[in-house]
Amino acid sequence: MPHILVTNDDGVDAPGLLALAQALQPLGKITVVAPSHNWSMCGHVKTIFKPLKVNQVNLADGSSAFSLDGAPSDCVAVALMGMLPEKVDLVVSGINPYANLGHDLTYSGTVTAAMEAVIHGVPGVAVSLNGPDHNFKGEVDYSAAADAASRVARKVLRKGLPPETLLNVNAPYLPAEKLNGFQITRLGKRIYLDVLIPDQTGQAEYQIGGDPPIGENEAGTDFGALAAGFVSITPVHLDMTAYHMMEPLHGWEWDF
Repeated sequence: MPHILVTNDDGVDAPGLLALAQALQPLGKITVVAPSHNWSMCGHVKTIFKPLKVNQVNLADGSSAFSLDGAPSDCVAVALMGMLPEKVDLVVSGINPYANLGHDLTYSGTVTAAMEAVIHGVPGVAVSLNGPDHNFKGEVDYSAAADAASRVARKVLRKGLPPETLLNVNAPYLPAEKLNGFQITRLGKRIYLDVLIPDQTGQAEYQIGGDPPIGENEAGTDFGALAAGFVSITPVHLDMTAYHMMEPLHGWEWDF
C-alpha cells in the first residue's frame, strides 16, 4: 500500500489540508505532518540547529495528524529524514486557497514543500485552488480541487516522476461538473501590484501592500488554463540553470 505524506503552508487546522487528506485516503496510507500555524509565502525555508517540536493532534474529522512548529519544507524534511518509520512514496502539499502561478513558486510554501520532497528523492505534488479573494466571507469549496489532486496523485503513484521534478497543480474555482479537464501547461507571467507603504508616524518602518497579483492570460500557460476552466498541471524542474546563457558567458572576458 502506498504511503502518502500530506502537508501544507496554511497550518494543520486549514480546511484545504483536511479536504486533501480525505480525498487521498482511498489511494493508500495517509500521514499528515503540517505546520502548527500559517506559513503562507514563506518560500523555501530550512530550520537548522533549532529544536522543532512535534505534537500529535486531531483534524476536524477526528483523524490523527502531526503538527510541527516549523515551515512546510521543515515538515517534509523532518518526516522524510527519520521522524516517520515507514518509507514515503509521495508527498502532496495543499490545498492552498489561492493559486500558485508563475513566479509565485518562489514564494509559495505549498510549492516549496513539494520541492523539499524532490530534494529527498520522493515525488512531490503541490495543489492550489484559484479561490475567491480575501474578502470572501463564506466557506470555500475544496471538493473539485481535492478530486483533481486525487486523480493526479493516482497517476504519479502509477507512473512516477523523473528525478528533480514536481507537479504544480492549480484548479479553477468551479464545481467539478463544470471543469473542462486537465491541461499540461508551462509557467505563465505573474504581474505583482505591490506597493511600499511607509510608516505614517515617521518611524523607519515599511509595509509591502497593494492589490492582489494578476497574470497574463496566454494559451499554454497555467494562467491560460485556469481562465479556460481547466485544471493546470505544470511540471517543474529544480535545475534552474539558464543553459541559453552558458555559451554567451564563455565569450565574456573573465581574466582578473
